[in-house]
Order: sequence, then C-alpha cells, then structure tokens
Amino acid sequence: MIKMPLGRSLMATSPVFVTLLTMFLAHAPVAYAINIQKIVSPGGITAWLVADHSNPIITVSFAFRGAAGLDPTGKGGLANLVASTLDEGAGDLDSQAFQQELEDLSVSLTFRAGQDSFRGVLRTLTRNRDRAFELLKLALTRPRFDADAVERMRSQILAGLRRSSENPSRIAGRKLLKTLFPEHSYGNPVKGSAETVPLIKIVDLKQFQAQRFAKDNLVVSVVGDLTADVLAKLLDFVFGSLPETASPWKLPDTIATAGNRTIVIDKPIPQSVIRFGQSGIKRSDPEFFAAYIMNYLLGGGGFESRLYREVREKRGLAYSVYTYLSPYKHTGLIMGGSATANARADETIKILKNEWRSMADQGLTQTELDDAKTYLTGSYPLRFSSSRQIAAMMTGIQLERLGIDYIDQRNSFINSVTLDDVSQVAKKILDADSLTIVVVGQPDSVQAEGQ
Repeated sequence: MIKMPLGRSLMATSPVFVTLLTMFLAHAPVAYAINIQKIVSPGGITAWLVADHSNPIITVSFAFRGAAGLDPTGKGGLANLVASTLDEGAGDLDSQAFQQELEDLSVSLTFRAGQDSFRGVLRTLTRNRDRAFELLKLALTRPRFDADAVERMRSQILAGLRRSSENPSRIAGRKLLKTLFPEHSYGNPVKGSAETVPLIKIVDLKQFQAQRFAKDNLVVSVVGDLTADVLAKLLDFVFGSLPETASPWKLPDTIATAGNRTIVIDKPIPQSVIRFGQSGIKRSDPEFFAAYIMNYLLGGGGFESRLYREVREKRGLAYSVYTYLSPYKHTGLIMGGSATANARADETIKILKNEWRSMADQGLTQTELDDAKTYLTGSYPLRFSSSRQIAAMMTGIQLERLGIDYIDQRNSFINSVTLDDVSQVAKKILDADSLTIVVVGQPDSVQAEGQ
C-alpha cells in the first residue's frame, strides 16, 4: 500500500490556519458526527453503514486481507495485475462491454493492491444501484482475465515501470525499502518489476482471485443513500457466493535492518533526492499515538515541524522536507524525504541527523505538545468531507480492528498522550546513527558508507 506523509500540506499547518480552524470548530462541535451502524446480513456478512439520504449516491469501500506481500517469489506484481484486470471483463461481458456499461451508468469501480490488503471502491447513483452491485459481483466472482485484456494491462504496467525507473524519487524509494527489508516481501515493490511482471500467467491471476477473495478476510464499509435492510440483502447478493475461508497464509513479522548507511546512486540531475528511514512502530502498538505526535513535530507537520523550520525556514536548503509513519501489518517504519541542490546535500543530511538526535535526546516542550494536540484534534473533522473519505476510513478502521467507536474515541487518545510518553517513544524509535539514507543525484561531499 502507498503511505502518505502525515500533515504534508504546508498551508493546512500554518499557525493562522490552526487558529481559524480552532475557532470554527468551537462553534460547530457536532459538525462531523458519524453514526455508524453495524449490519449483519442473513448470510452472516458484516458491514458498517453510514446512511446519508441527502444525495442519491452510494459509496462502497471493501477490502480483503492479504495482497502484494503474498506475491510468489519471482512473480512480484501479481496482486497489482489482478487489481488492474478485474474490471477488464467479467461474466458474459468482455472488457469493452464491461467498461462501456460502467460508463453508461456513471458507475466508478476501482481496485488497488497494497502490501497487506486488496481494496476496492464502488460509487453509483441510487437509481443504478442494482446493476452497479451486479457488476461488482461479476468482477469479484467471475472475472474473465481474457488474454488480450491481460496483455494490454500488463503492457501499461510495464510502461509505467519503465518511466518510474528514471524517476529519482521512485529510484530512491525502491532502494530504501529493499535495503531495509532485503529478505522480506515488504522490500519488493507492489507493482513488481520489469523482470517479474512478464512471468505472471493468467492461471496465477485466477489462483489469486480464488484464494484471496473470501468471506473470512473481507471488510465492507458503505456510505450513502441506502437503508440497513436493503444493504443486508445486497451484501449476500454480492459477496454471498465467495468461499467461506481464504487459503491459509502466514507473512512473518519483521524488523527493518539497522545500520549507519548512506547509499548514493549517481544520476546527472541538478538536485539530490534524499529518502531516509528506519524501524518504527506498528499501528497496533500502544505507543502509536505518542509516535504520531512525535512524527508531527519532527517532520510531519509542515510549518510546525522542526525539520521544516531548520532545513527550509532558517537555511533555505530545500522546498520540502518531511517525515511520516509507515505502519505495515507485520512491521513499522518511520520514513521521510527531501530534495536539495547537489552542493547542499551533505549539509541537509547533517541537519536531518541533528534534529533526529535532538528529538530522541531532549523530547519536546509542553508548548509543542499542546499545539500539536490542538491541530491534530481540531483538523480531524476535515477528514470526513466526502462519502469516499468516510468509507475509506471505516475500512481502514476495520482492517486494523480498532473498534466501531474509534472515530468517537480517537481525539481522546491524542489528548491522553503526555510529554513522558513522547520522550519515551522518541528514544525507542529515533536513532540517528542507525538511519538508512538513499541519495539519488550527484551530491557534493556525500560519501557512501555502511553498504
């Protein structure tokens, strides 16, 4: 799955924005109330529903546990190719007919593979509901995987891989993950490689669909113009014919390899692209929210972060510098990046390490903690601005098994974090002498080491 940096938007984290946001929310305390109903179909399929009859639109977000992390050796990109071809014909409809019907009905149906889950989203007008759900059922239970459609999507993926092979950010990101996880599937790109994607056969696609799409590893979230009774029937219609259980699998827990490593990849570009990371924290860890706040203040909070202040504001070394937590099911990372002139890459890296070390050694101030809590709790309602966002969030909550009351409880978790909590987790996670740093460019004075 793609992990976005926490709080990357600079405008959204400016002091003025935080002040205005706080004032606004003070006068709208229930503006983001989300009433989640737990629906269990007659066939035993569970879904979370937020009914909203103000607009004739239905959004369905669903996921199956287990995806690209389970790709067979030598066939990296399998889950991604399945995601790319599920809507390329199903049942009696070939690719052109299936896509034409989606277009005629204004139905959006998308699939996406991550390391730990395989997700899908269906959006439809209420008047086209029944046919839209039927098309979803066909895609999940009777995908055609016709040879011409598969080859067309394979060609598109390979073209994308060729383009990304010249993209400095992608080069750095792939190298960083492979260095952190040299023997684990988390080190392999979800989209596979130019070597592995051509080796995937149609039988592999069919096997993935048969083994992974099952009721026991399914979560479903629905937002929109739908009643509980109607949804219960539709759940059985769409998902009722899936196998009861997915094929057994076990992806081992892992820890990112440590070491004071700097990897330089020569590329004749005017800027050095920098990516860095080390072992972090899993979402299920009791210290997650302390780490969440720590990351916000270190590099995830835009204007409010220490790295932004030291790297951009004070020295003008880079336009952007950021960090983010990247929690997988079986491990956790803290990662980040920047880009700077080749002549100033070494200085940027030194400042990065200094701030990394300072946060670990000294923690943060009470003022920093209070301001972070104000922003992180006050901005939370902005995540519920669309049915797609709400549905996706509910699916994520179910995948992490956080509980149906998580949205109501989340801000209390933030507010309960203390200075000692953040200090302890900073000492636990941040180690400037164990950072893995990848630099793509022709950086002056940056020496490769520890490889």
